Amino acid sequence: MLALARNYWGGQCLCRLPLADARRVFSSEDPCDKEAEQKGKFQLVMVRHGESEWNQKNLFCGWFNAQLSEKGKQEACAAGKALKEAKLEFDIAHTSMLARAQDTLSTALAACEHKRIPVCRTWRLNERHYGGLTGLNKAETAKKFGEDKVKIWRRSFDTPPPPMEEDHEYYASIVKDPIYADQLKPEEFPKAESLSLTIDRTLPYWEEVIVPQIREGKRILIAAHGNSLRGVVKHLECISDEDIMELNLPTGVPFVYQLDVNLKALGTLKFLGDPETIRKAMESVANQGKAK
Repeated sequence: MLALARNYWGGQCLCRLPLADARRVFSSEDPCDKEAEQKGKFQLVMVRHGESEWNQKNLFCGWFNAQLSEKGKQEACAAGKALKEAKLEFDIAHTSMLARAQDTLSTALAACEHKRIPVCRTWRLNERHYGGLTGLNKAETAKKFGEDKVKIWRRSFDTPPPPMEEDHEYYASIVKDPIYADQLKPEEFPKAESLSLTIDRTLPYWEEVIVPQIREGKRILIAAHGNSLRGVVKHLECISDEDIMELNLPTGVPFVYQLDVNLKALGTLKFLGDPETIRKAMESVANQGKAK
């Protein structure tokens, strides 16, 4: 199955040594969560990457390979400590081709002093491609086009942003990035994606690679991006196209699902961490596309 992830689905599976609202917060001491664990056939843990340098600047990032900010590195470390406190262990990890997700994963695994595990990397877990918006400031774009329009571009289910053309400032740095050399031809790169299009390329990887691993009893950790993870969340919880627009996943905060025998969620996701801190982080994500 790892070979399938590498050869067919455009991913790379490598062994790495780790480097030296209504949604509830999970605690290893919470009796309700212990009960949920008994009911759940499987468990899945996911985390959105820590704050990137472009998150910090409030820029549309998408497929641009931005690095973690200092705050993002701290968030990734805190994510690892939360995993350790919850006594969570993993057999396989999945992440995108982008450094901010990969570095969050390696930092979190190091912080929780985790054993060596295979890490599968695939473009199918990349962030939604923001097309022609890539590199623009979200607040300034909201002033120019209106908050409602920007919210549609950021969060709508089936409306993509304007496409990224070949003369775009960041076109070459994305399409010619050597990390995609054995995965995508230039003509295969998306020019812009709605959430629907993001799900269309994320869910096949989920179904064909991750699901069989879960059914084999593998304990899975996914470190990816706000929109690729929202696609998985939508699928697991059967969230409507309209309601998924309101889901805000904070950076660097792991969340846990208990899954039934059909790999559907038993209840909603449970964040690991302090409830007030998580609430503020979700509000911060929601406010990124507002004019200031």
